[in-house]
Amino acid sequence: MNEILSQEEIEQLLSSVEVKPSSPDGASKHVKIYDFKRPDKFSKEQIRTIQMIHETYARLTTTSLSAQLRSFVHIHVVSVEQLSYDEFSRSVPNPSTLAIVNMDPLKGSAIVEIDPSITFTIIDRLFGGSGDILKENRELTDIELSVIETIIIRILGNLREAWSSVIDLKPKFSNIETNIQFAQIVPPNDMVVLVVFEIKIGNINGIMNFCVPYITIESIVNRLSAQFWYSASNTQIDEDEMSLLKYHILKLPMNLKVVLGETNLRIQDVLELEPNDVVLLNKKVNDNLDIYLGNKVKYNCVVGLIGKKLGTRITKVLRE
Repeated sequence: MNEILSQEEIEQLLSSVEVKPSSPDGASKHVKIYDFKRPDKFSKEQIRTIQMIHETYARLTTTSLSAQLRSFVHIHVVSVEQLSYDEFSRSVPNPSTLAIVNMDPLKGSAIVEIDPSITFTIIDRLFGGSGDILKENRELTDIELSVIETIIIRILGNLREAWSSVIDLKPKFSNIETNIQFAQIVPPNDMVVLVVFEIKIGNINGIMNFCVPYITIESIVNRLSAQFWYSASNTQIDEDEMSLLKYHILKLPMNLKVVLGETNLRIQDVLELEPNDVVLLNKKVNDNLDIYLGNKVKYNCVVGLIGKKLGTRITKVLRE
């Protein structure tokens, strides 16, 4: 007689069986977990392109800050991540330095968040200090806000140059906030791309974050590919830029000199020279002389008088 299983025994039997998804041909499938609250907006290639753009920005900013602070500065990209704006907001300390940046001609704004330790180090260096980190974390005074605003405006120019291969970006400084609650540039669930920089000024290390909402760069997201970035970087100079470059080059002053001849004299003979003494050179009156353009011989010429002044007449153009 067959034994009938109870409901509890059936549930225990089912829980002990591991069911694996399989394809029609019997091969197992890899299931990728997808979070609908955090949809991926950028591909790996686009993230890599954003990283390359901001590596250029890091190099430019390293140079400009080193010159302005007169101190060793090193900036490099730590990571590029996509996350929700709410996650970014919860990671920002309070108070902090939050610069709101209008991303013209793109719609919307971005945020440059600077670690308080870096902010106070920059301010201390500009005020003539050694740049030692302050132990306290406080809000900036009006004078300190004005100083750090000048620094932010300066480094935004580097951002335009770094993005020039993708778009003619014209970032404009809007204002500074110290509390992330007053810097809600997008709804909390909107996705953003977060570029994390590590900044080293002397012996002080800190972080700078550049947060750009997806909706801000959505219109150019198709340009964020390595192929487009490299092709844009290698474009030739247009005719207007070439004409302007040629115009400025042609106006550059150059030294032009004529060598009448050469000779060898002892130091004693040179020291004994007096007015009306004659020095014998290795050239005759009718010989061709060399005209130097910079440090290179460019022309041959003969000398003569033009009115009451000495002059030269070019007889040959020397081409390499």
